[in-house]
Amino acid sequence: MTVSTILLRVAIADEDIERLRDTVSLVDVVQSYLPLRRVGRNWVGLCPFHAEKSGSFNVREETKRYRCFGCGAAGDVFKFVQEIEHLDFVGAIEHLANKAGIQLNYTTGGQSKDRQRRKQLVEVMNKAVDWYHDRLLNSPDARAARDYLRERGLSGDVARQFKIGWAPDDWDAMSKDIGVPIDLLQEVGLAFINKRGRPQDSFRARVLFPIFTDAGDAVAFGGRILPGSTDPAKYKNSSETTIYAKSKTLYGLNWAKQDIVTADEVIVCEGYTDVIGFHRSGITRAVATCGTALTEEHVRLLKRFANKVVLAFDADNAGQGAAERFYEWESRYKVQVSVARFPDGKDPGDLASSDPEALATAIKNAQPFLGFRLQRVLNAGSIATPEARSRTAEQAMAVINEHPDMNVRKIYAGEVASHVGIAAADLVKLAERGSRRPEVRTVVPTQSGHKRESAEFVVLALMIQDWNSIALWMNEALFADEIYRRAFLALIASEGELTAALEVADPEAREAIERAAVADVESQPDAEAFNLISAAVRRELSHRVKNVDPEQIRVDREARLLLEQMENPATSHDAAEQLLGWLKMCMSEHS
Repeated sequence: MTVSTILLRVAIADEDIERLRDTVSLVDVVQSYLPLRRVGRNWVGLCPFHAEKSGSFNVREETKRYRCFGCGAAGDVFKFVQEIEHLDFVGAIEHLANKAGIQLNYTTGGQSKDRQRRKQLVEVMNKAVDWYHDRLLNSPDARAARDYLRERGLSGDVARQFKIGWAPDDWDAMSKDIGVPIDLLQEVGLAFINKRGRPQDSFRARVLFPIFTDAGDAVAFGGRILPGSTDPAKYKNSSETTIYAKSKTLYGLNWAKQDIVTADEVIVCEGYTDVIGFHRSGITRAVATCGTALTEEHVRLLKRFANKVVLAFDADNAGQGAAERFYEWESRYKVQVSVARFPDGKDPGDLASSDPEALATAIKNAQPFLGFRLQRVLNAGSIATPEARSRTAEQAMAVINEHPDMNVRKIYAGEVASHVGIAAADLVKLAERGSRRPEVRTVVPTQSGHKRESAEFVVLALMIQDWNSIALWMNEALFADEIYRRAFLALIASEGELTAALEVADPEAREAIERAAVADVESQPDAEAFNLISAAVRRELSHRVKNVDPEQIRVDREARLLLEQMENPATSHDAAEQLLGWLKMCMSEHS
């Protein structure tokens, strides 16, 4: 059977496939994903398809084949790209051809419509990237943008490396000039038809940061206003399209992946300028999420390149639900998640300009995720009195007991014991018991018994099952888990009506609501609401420990006193109401 017969559906010419096979170096392709060393006639490295400490992945250039003696993975260059990029055979051929600059010829069937359309849309985005970039570099109307970028250290070679652009303050400058049909511009989110029935550019008067896939395909933009703008939206990002999914895309991965592989470590930031700041400081393994929280899809993508993930943002905002996800990902994908601590009020972009050494030190001294969260709790807690020591120990153990590994819990419990002056054996016993979270029985046909869920999930279930008993106590500020927060907002918008909530919820939030709807909750609504309020207050107070404003210090002290009143049934209701008001005040300060 010929290659043409096998590929009848896509009909790529035999000679093009063989020419690609002869042209592309398997060693070079593999080395773009992982480091290899020469051993005799073979090249050897750590297998990208399974976790290992000693290299069993062998590449032979002479035969153009690879084989892992650990997991058995084997094949040629096409198979390798299929597996590591999660592509089908045709996609792997097209990927390699694009990298090698080889034009493929399609015969009887041609490309699939979806593949052809994607290629067309990527070409449109590439045109837009070039148009906006040229506008930044050469147009008189971009002078203010160039001045702004110069002040931030983002001009010249930096702007050219990252293809930074400028969207002029015109209604349709790009739409008119780029020479692309409006339907294609609409499909990739670059333009729309306004109320007058005319094409209008989606981005105006903004510095643009183009977003590429790890393969280097332009798929989206992030746009920032200039200082002094009256536009209330500081950032405007491309909506999801046929070629762009936020949960599967990381800004800067196309530039960083080689160094990520070499270091076996990736740094995850919040913003575009943070990534660029790392690069300016010589740390070129940084990426950023595109306006969303770190997702499992992101972790799965990063695992292809590295085993260590350093979070370069405020991970203290991660509550119990988020922590659970991190620990699950560590276990499932065999990654190590740590957190970099930066000087107060500084982000990576700032440090890149003011103190690049401090930036490098923060990454070098990154702490394990649990260790970072625990240290925040201990720093915020008091050990001035026996009562304070007890409260600090309790809060610390609540964080420790979120971790699924008992041995890890016991080790950290020992650290807490040393800090608060409580017998280590007592805290280790708590660690041996594990989490003290509310217990929920979930109705799943394939399971029996009880499944532990977070307190936030419990109140979602109660909102569905007993709206009047708990809804009045609920507020957005109580939800640290992003998915559960969005689920809560959907329930609030529908006043607890399940069908309506499912209709307005996004896919992740909808899945959480569906699970909550079938959960058999064995909890008291008031108790669960008060637990969530207390947790949210403690979380907020941990962020405010360094306040120097006397009035803020006084208000925060009152919040701590109200927390103590929450433990007294006679005063708990009144204290809860006051603390909800305090949390709303804090939210308004953050917005």
